[in-house]
Amino acid sequence: MAVNAARSGSSLVADAADAGDRAEQIRLSFADAWGDMGTAWGVQPSVARVHGYLLAHGGVLTEREVREALGMSHRAASLALAETEAWGLVERVPQLDRAGRRGPSPTAYAVVRDHWRWFQRIAEQRKQREADPLLPRLEACLARADDAAASAPDDADLSRLREWLIELLGFVRLFDRALGLVARAETEEIARGFTVLARLSDESLDRLLRLFGSLPEEELATTIDAVSRVSPGVARRILSTAGQLARLGR
Repeated sequence: MAVNAARSGSSLVADAADAGDRAEQIRLSFADAWGDMGTAWGVQPSVARVHGYLLAHGGVLTEREVREALGMSHRAASLALAETEAWGLVERVPQLDRAGRRGPSPTAYAVVRDHWRWFQRIAEQRKQREADPLLPRLEACLARADDAAASAPDDADLSRLREWLIELLGFVRLFDRALGLVARAETEEIARGFTVLARLSDESLDRLLRLFGSLPEEELATTIDAVSRVSPGVARRILSTAGQLARLGR
């Protein structure tokens, strides 16, 4: 009986080890997939791979643990962790299992687990790294185009270039405002907004976009601005009234 119990205990330990190995293989596969997507996001694959591994692990890890798990050099792992920290996707934290150890504590990292929070931080970083530096350079190009067009009003090529720059600058400013909105909003507000959108069918979203496109911009902006200033109670009554009118208009 004792022998059987020992065998049973060994089997449980082996099963637990196999489960741990399987979990680690899944984490590594996820990290590889996340790293492959890094190029599409404009992020170095090594940085995205480290972020993916930390996301899948979910615990507190040192640089050495990350390096050994992903088969990276000390320099590569350190640079990737530093860049991931610069993006605001990981945070330095105290190492938890220091009991009985001597010497300086190695730097440990914990990933930001809230998906909406790291989505928000990525939006903020992309704004700072892309839109913010680009805007003044586009404005300088447009200023040169304005001066050139003023000195040569009959130059059709200059006129077309100036109109294109005006259109492009307007688009980049809108993009910059959208990223700024995401970056400064509360995480719960972003999550709730996307949750509401997820409750709508694609057909409803398409109809909503077509409706917005058919309304005068100034009137639509004025109405939305007015609604944004009312209390939640008044907003609920407006929604109720709008729903009743929509049902009557079908």
